[in-house]
Amino acid sequence: MKKFLAEFKEFISKGNVLDLAVGVIIGSAFSSIVTALTDNIINPLINCIGGAEIQGKIHLVGDNYIDYGAFISAIINFIIMAFIIFLIVKAVNKMMSIGKKEEEEAPAAPTTKICPFCKSEIDIDAVKCPHCTSDIPAEE
Repeated sequence: MKKFLAEFKEFISKGNVLDLAVGVIIGSAFSSIVTALTDNIINPLINCIGGAEIQGKIHLVGDNYIDYGAFISAIINFIIMAFIIFLIVKAVNKMMSIGKKEEEEAPAAPTTKICPFCKSEIDIDAVKCPHCTSDIPAEE
């Protein structure tokens, strides 16, 4: 049981889990902002411009109804959220690629050379060619 609790403690204290938890909390708060934007600004503009009633309902039997306005609002919310997430991911990827360009090192030194006699590829430190057994002249 102690090993299980120790493994759980290690899992929960990893940075990825904490980052995910923070992301979910911020995402849910951001979702309410997008919902408010859609319900209070975008839907009234659509109603004024196109005359479409986004807050509409189709009444069925009794008090039952289909709230197609809420469904259309949810679609608009999804499109806004997807677009903003796309922009954020694109910006993060751009920043990461800039960081990688700065971190790139010079090309690694060659580890092989060509034998001047048989033109075979040999180790850079070789003094005798393993293919033609010629002595390799020292490079200056």
